[in-house]
Amino acid sequence: MGDFMNDKYYMHFAILEAKKAYKKKEVPVGAIVVDSDGKIIGKGYNQKEKNKLVYAHAEIIAIKKACRKKKDWRLNGCTIYTTLEPCPMCASAIEQSRIDCVFYGASRPEKKNLKIIDQIFKNTKIRKNVRVQECAILLTNFFKEKR
Repeated sequence: MGDFMNDKYYMHFAILEAKKAYKKKEVPVGAIVVDSDGKIIGKGYNQKEKNKLVYAHAEIIAIKKACRKKKDWRLNGCTIYTTLEPCPMCASAIEQSRIDCVFYGASRPEKKNLKIIDQIFKNTKIRKNVRVQECAILLTNFFKEKR
């Protein structure tokens, strides 16, 4: 797992993706996939409303782009940075794609999610609360505006 300064650096790019979603009135979640050389090979932000697809989550989009770049579904040696703790669907995609590490910002409010995530991530290292305040503020502001 990387050092904390690099983790904060890479999370910056996931936050930029989340801001794209925010501007497009999507739930502001962003994700990037970084290869073992430190190169960003996949980016994504939530696009459920735009694409009218339940699975158009930031993590799924970033993984899809990374797989295209590597020309393989296996993303061994890669790390994903996401602004929100992955949902069970995204966690499963991360595990299935063999991504080594997950770094996320804000935690999901649902307590049951933790138990599900722990069951899914068997081979994936996790680091929580990377730039958590920036990630959480985006989400909080988005939902305040919606109400």
